[in-house]
Amino acid sequence: MAKKKSTKRATKPRSSSPSLSHLDAHGRASMVDVGAKPVTQRRAVAEGRVQISAALAECIAHNTLAKGDLLAVARLAGIQAAKRTDELIPLCHSLPLDSIDVRAELRTDHVYLWAEAKVNARTGVEMEALTAVSIAALTVVDMGKSIDRTMTIEGVRLLEKVGGRSGHFRAPAASTKHVKRARA
Repeated sequence: MAKKKSTKRATKPRSSSPSLSHLDAHGRASMVDVGAKPVTQRRAVAEGRVQISAALAECIAHNTLAKGDLLAVARLAGIQAAKRTDELIPLCHSLPLDSIDVRAELRTDHVYLWAEAKVNARTGVEMEALTAVSIAALTVVDMGKSIDRTMTIEGVRLLEKVGGRSGHFRAPAASTKHVKRARA
């Protein structure tokens, strides 16, 4: 059978593109220059959860884990992570956070994690809020793994972002998939 001739054209590397702001003139990843942008108030909120077993939920509820208070440690890990986001994600700017609030709550079958980051800066704090939730979730897994090796991290997402050129963003309502599964 004869091969079909491709109708795709060879493309040259782009020198720059407004839709690809993190590429330099040679197509390499680079940090965006935000020096000319105005300093504005910015805020971002993120959430996530760690699905856990009933046995682990019981240990968390009674604070009987060998490693200590899981919810308190996860909260502190999230705060610390938000402050170090630029060290973890290569193209993030260093931001002088005005505040970071992290919450870790035990629910029936999961640990719910929530973070809000605020800053007055030239760039947003979405990655700081998401990093806080992600590292808090990994901390839950680390502290609970001796009881429950089946934990899963789910639903890490940006809930809201305020400030900057793109304005206000609010995520659509979350799927209730995890709620339905818990009832099944």
